Parts: sequence; C-alpha cells; structure tokens
Amino acid sequence: MSNPTLHDVARAAGVSYSTADRVLNERGGVAAKSIQRVQRAIQELGYRRDIRAANLSRRRSYRFAVFLPQGDHGFFSSLGQALLAQAEARAADRVSVTLCDPSRPDDAIREGGEWDCAALVGTESEGLAQVMAELTDRGIPAITLVSDIDGSRRGYVGIDNTVAGRTAGRLLRLAHGRGAGRILPVLGSLSLRDHRERLDGAAEVLAAPGSRLVLLPPVEVHDQPDRMRDRLDAALRADAGITGIYSIGAGNRGLIALMEAGGEGRPFVVLHELTPHSRAALERDLIDVVIDQKPAEEAARALDAMRAIADGEEPPAAVITPAIFFKENLPGVPA
Repeated sequence: MSNPTLHDVARAAGVSYSTADRVLNERGGVAAKSIQRVQRAIQELGYRRDIRAANLSRRRSYRFAVFLPQGDHGFFSSLGQALLAQAEARAADRVSVTLCDPSRPDDAIREGGEWDCAALVGTESEGLAQVMAELTDRGIPAITLVSDIDGSRRGYVGIDNTVAGRTAGRLLRLAHGRGAGRILPVLGSLSLRDHRERLDGAAEVLAAPGSRLVLLPPVEVHDQPDRMRDRLDAALRADAGITGIYSIGAGNRGLIALMEAGGEGRPFVVLHELTPHSRAALERDLIDVVIDQKPAEEAARALDAMRAIADGEEPPAAVITPAIFFKENLPGVPA
C-alpha cells in the first residue's frame, strides 16, 4: 500500500485539501473541530509529511557551521573538503556549510549569523567549551564529529573509537602470531576522549588471555610531526625490544620519516586515517595498516543529521564502521 497523501487525510477528515494544509502547517483560521478531525485522520492513516517537498515549496535554506581543528591534520583537511563537496552536491536542497576555526570562537560566532545547526569535533579545549556555550545561549543545536563530548549536543557522527582501538589491538596480535612483543602507543594527548578510548580498546585486546604482547606506557606528541619524530626516536633507541607501534592520533609525517630513515627491521605499524602521506607510506612499505573513518561518508551522515535536526526530527543513528587498508587493497586516488 502506498503512503497516504494529504489528499487522503483531507478526505478522511471530511475537509478540503486547503484546510488540511492549513492545519498541517499551523497557519490558523481553522475551526477547532476541523483541527481535531484532521489530526485524528493523520494518526489513523499514519500520514508522514514529506518535509523535503514542503521545504522546496517554501524555498527553505539550511545553514550549517562545522568547527574543525586547524594545523597539521590531514584527516580534518579531508573531512572539510568532503563537507564542502557534500554541500555543493546538495545545492538544489539549498544547503550551505561554513567551516570555522574552534580556536577563534568569538570570530566564528560573530560572523556566523543564525545557523540552523552546528557540528563540532569533540576536543576538551577552552575554545570548544566557549563555542558550545555560545551555541546553547543562541538556541543553536549541535552534533559532534570524530570524538564525542558530554553536555548539550543532539547526536554523534563518527566511528566507535573503543572498537577502533580493539581493531588495532587485534591487528597487532595477528602480526605477532603467538609470539611475544612490546607495543608502543603514540597519541596526541590523554586529555582527548577519542585517543583515550582507542588506547583503552587496544589495551583490552592486548591484555586478553593468550596474548604475549606488552602494551608500554603511551607517548604523548600533541599531534605534532616534529615532536612525534623526536619522542618516538628516543623511545625506540631506549627500548630495542619494541616490535609494534600504534599511532592513535595525528602528526604521522614524523613517524613515517623515522620509519624511512630506520631501514630494515622496523616495528609493525598501525595508524589512523588514510591521507596522502599515509597512503604513500603504505605503498612504500613504511607502515603496515591504516584504520580509516571514511571522511566522505562521515560528511554525508553529518549533513543528514544536521538537516534532520533543522527539520525538527531526531537525527538518524550515524556510527560509522571504519575501513581497514593494507597496501594491497588501497582504493583509487580520489579526484
């Protein structure tokens, strides 16, 4: 059976189409008894409004803001490009996206005007807290991307970071067979929720019965390539028994440069996000596995969620299953 239309609702309620339309759009000028009949017919028929068609008829536009961290983050650059590409693809639906710098919340909020919804990457920073507070004061709903945060937000779009960490732990166990090994985790900061969750997930698998792998204390590099290279180099020189590296955050250009300079006998390396640098490193056998959270899909789902919220609906569930890339199954280079 096809979905009921507003004509069906009007017929069941015994009113004209224009009356049913006025009730649906709350334009007033309808008797209370007619309103009750239309509302009852909507419930009995299971009528669902075609919001997209209604918005097109009203020439409704959607204005979204996305606060992305700046700096040496190849993934966030890819995510920003994917968001802009998605907005361009949805131009017929009058969707626009503004990329904002969370480290300059005053400038972003002042220039932003009235957004229909915002998206923020869940970092524990003073700037982000200020953005969230300002959005809340203005009544602008928000979702989180990549890493979730506690507090006032309407949904989360991204991977389950604990599961991603477990995946990394499983890959490291497979790489070592049933043998022993020492795994060095490298992360941006333990203050970052997604980094903590990935580390906890890996630790859970590496400490499981039957594992002979030791998870070493994490090295914090604040997602900076130079610091990554220097601190990782120092750790490898201090412990010749390190057989695996799990890079949880960004700054991997420093890791890749170190693996290139190290020659043969390097540790097994697992890192996150397929960027131009990590792709090239896979192709050259400088690293072994990349766990990618698929920025194009994340961008599409983020806009779906923000649009649903702007339309007064609950956002759809948007937990993304990450992809696992080896040298042999790399996708084609995007245009």
